[in-house]
Amino acid sequence: MRFRNIKKNNKQKSTLVEKPKYMYSNYSFRVKAFITDMFMIYMPIMYVITYLVLDGKDAFQASEIAPLMAVSLYGIIYAFLVSKFGQTPGKKAYDMKIVDDKTGKKIGFFRAFFRFVAFLFTAATLLGLILPFYRKDKKALHDLVCYTLVVIEKD
Repeated sequence: MRFRNIKKNNKQKSTLVEKPKYMYSNYSFRVKAFITDMFMIYMPIMYVITYLVLDGKDAFQASEIAPLMAVSLYGIIYAFLVSKFGQTPGKKAYDMKIVDDKTGKKIGFFRAFFRFVAFLFTAATLLGLILPFYRKDKKALHDLVCYTLVVIEKD
């Protein structure tokens, strides 16, 4: 049967799925969204831990576990928001979404949390944060590792 199709020049349809085209987010908007998220999510967490859980700034500065708790809680909230809505409040303010780079759909909780942890390492090295300036798709190192894109949301 297959030989007959080839002989008759009946070409079978390609099963390759083409990547959808995206409008990539501007890097300056990503930085502004990150700053917005820091003020809207991370700072209230720091305030609650510093003044409601501990006795004040001196206790927070003396503690080794308090900053780890704050970053961990921020990472969990970040991953929840990204997995549920595809964006954080800062990204929503600039009409951005985090999507899977192959399917264009939202990513799951554990992948979003891994993306957050990868961002921490990327920010620590600074090399991964410079990478979007040299790529067409504006991917940072943590986006490459997690196969994600930050795109402009179209209404």
